[in-house]
Order: sequence, then C-alpha cells, then structure tokens
Amino acid sequence: MNATTDQTRHQDRVWSVAEHLDDVLSKIPPLEPIELQLLDAQGCVLVEDITVPVALPPFDNSSMDGYAVRVADVAGATEEFPAALTVIGDVAAGSGELPAVGPGEAARIMTGAPVPPGAEAVVPVEWTDGGSGEGPAATMHAHSAAPQYATGEVRVHRPVEPRAHIRDRGSDVSAGEPALRAGTVLGPPQIGLLAAIGRGTVRVRPRPRVVVMSTGSELVQPGEALGPGQIHDSNSFQLTAAARDAGAIAYRVGAVADDAESLRATLEDQLIRADILVTSGGVSVGAYDVVKETLTEFSAEEGTVEFRKLAMQPGKPQGFGLIGPDRTPLMALPGNPVSSYVSFELFVRPAIRTLMGLPDVHRPTARAECTEPIASSPEGKRQFLRGSYDPDTAKVTPVGGAGSHLIKALAHANALIVVPEESTEVAAGDEVEVVLLG
Repeated sequence: MNATTDQTRHQDRVWSVAEHLDDVLSKIPPLEPIELQLLDAQGCVLVEDITVPVALPPFDNSSMDGYAVRVADVAGATEEFPAALTVIGDVAAGSGELPAVGPGEAARIMTGAPVPPGAEAVVPVEWTDGGSGEGPAATMHAHSAAPQYATGEVRVHRPVEPRAHIRDRGSDVSAGEPALRAGTVLGPPQIGLLAAIGRGTVRVRPRPRVVVMSTGSELVQPGEALGPGQIHDSNSFQLTAAARDAGAIAYRVGAVADDAESLRATLEDQLIRADILVTSGGVSVGAYDVVKETLTEFSAEEGTVEFRKLAMQPGKPQGFGLIGPDRTPLMALPGNPVSSYVSFELFVRPAIRTLMGLPDVHRPTARAECTEPIASSPEGKRQFLRGSYDPDTAKVTPVGGAGSHLIKALAHANALIVVPEESTEVAAGDEVEVVLLG
C-alpha cells in the first residue's frame, strides 16, 4: 500500500464523538501555574492548599452597636428600674488602646470593635437610653456631632447573658485550619476569604486565552449594512461569549475573508496571545473552504492540523491540530451557527476547562422524558437537537428543527437532546439524555 492510499483511507475514516474528544484532550495539558494578585486570580483554579495563618476573627469583637458591660451590673435591669452605668469612653472599630471596664462602668462600643478588658457582654443601644436620660434609644449619637455621649451616664433597660453579642476570637476559623483546597475555583467568596486571612497573592492555573475568528467573505460586522449575498457575522460573537462562559479570557477577531494568505497572516499574528485558537467556517469540502486549504498546507515547522469526519449531526466536519512554535491547540469548527455552537460545547469547552486544570470538564447531563416525537435521526450518527428542559418535571421539548442554520431556536434552548447512533427516531414519552447548557 502506498502512502497516498494510506492517507486517503485515513481521511475517509469516520470518527465517533468520543474518539475525537479523547484525542483532543489527550494533547492538551493544563496550563502551568503562576502567582497572581487576588483580583487577577478570580475564575482561576487554585493549585495549592491554603491554611489559615491567624484566627478569624483575630480578637473578641462586638456584633452590635451598644455598650460593653459587666453582666452583674445589669442583672435585673428593666425600663422602670434601669441600671445606671458610668460611660468611660468609646471603643470604635480599629481601636488599639482599650479602656478597662470596671464595676458600675460601661464603654460605648461599635460593631466590629474589640471587646475591652473587663467587659463580659454587649448591650445593644436599643436596650438603653443612649445616654440621653430619656426612653429607649433608636440609634447612637454620632461622635463627631455629639462627643459628650462618649462619657456621662447610660441607663440600661434589660439584662444580658455572659458573652451576649460578642463574636469570639476564632469563631469563624482557627489558626492552622484548612481554608481552601487545591482544585478550588476562585469566586468572590473565596477571594474574600483569601483577603481576610491576609493573602495578597495566590498560586493558580491561569484562565486560558482563547482567540476566536470567523472565516467567510460573505460575513459583515453587526451594525453594518448588508450587501447582496452577505450575512452578519454571528459565530465569532457567539463563540467568544461561549469561551468566556467556559471560564476563558476570550478575544474576538474580525471575520477573515476567504483568502489563504489573509488567514495565514491572521493566525500568525494571533498566536502570540493565544492558549487556544478557534476558527469557524471553511472546514468542509467546498472550493472556498479556506481554513482547510490553508492549514493542510502547513509545513512541519508550522504544525499539523487534521481534518476529520465525525459521526454526528450537526458538526460532521471538524479540524484539530497543534500549530506555531509553542504548538498551540487549534480547533476548526464548521461555519453553520448551530453546528459551530454544538461543536464548541462538545469539544472546545472541555478543552478550555482542561487547560484550566478543572477535574470535571463536561457539561452536566440528565435523563428526561421527550414530550414530542423526533421523527427522523440519521442512523449511525449521534444527533444533537435543541431542547427546552424543565428540571422540575424532568421533561424536555424539542425546539426548532434539525437544520444547522436555525439560530433562533438555539437562542430559546437550554439543553441539547442526544439521539444515539443506533436510534433513527424517538417517540413521545421516550427517555432521552440531555446536555444541560444553562
């Protein structure tokens, strides 16, 4: 058998969805960890276990605006027979030097302020006269406007239990306890915890940089008028949004015309800022399929991209390879909007999340009752149809037809209905697998 015959047979091979995905993921290792400032690490995956260096909170502090008191001094206090205490000063949040509370004394204290020595509980200001000598107070007087209330006398109308309205040191977490485990995706609460324990930087796998470009001389930027035979470029916007949704930093490149030199130059320009390149269009068997034409002519130094036929609908033509000096992954998707998006969800999203180092890279799936029949599905191909899934009833309804250009139906779907290769139809009431997109 000669090399040409062997190559032809290889090109004629039909890959299953699983075979193509496994091949892609086997060639994409997670990105190397780097140290990032906290806000720059949002959305990234932690690669180190974090322990708490100091207890949280680091000192006993008040959970209320009120008065720090000794329990015995307010025992039996009522509004009719209040306990009168001498106010020895203010304790504000951030206070360093604290007045000691002795018998018959109270310190006016603010929420979050350290509990002064001698105090055993905090009485909320609403349980006192606020130093006014009148009825129950609704709030404290501002220190800047009325500094006299930091001294004088306060009348307490209710008793308190020991440690009432005090947040104990270490009540959130003790020093030495684990804070976050490696593999955690850093969202706002995790960033907040890291800041609270004093971490300014953290070691993570960075969010992948994904460059998205559409190809086609017929494509026009949204907002511009259409000429004869032209359409607006939707794929690059849809796929860039999908890459961001997957956790990546995504860059959209303007549509590239059906010209091999223009595409080659654009790819070379974009490689410097890409951890993965995603193209749409130009991967089938047409005379103007420029992506396939350009990438199959790459030299050994430039990398190799293989174009495949997959046993799926939509999304039969797919391209994948490693190009450029750093062998950056390139995923070439078909140009029809639904084919492009389904391909992204099945192949590109898992690749992005593999680069991030996530343990689970796939969309969740569920079993659901199909409420309407699916009259026809191609034998030997795995079909992905748009669906509206109701998690409360575990039912899914097909949305739109099977056409790979029906982008409106895609916008109203929250799931993909999976019809396996061996099935040619689905009856109403049959159970199907659904890929959840939301």
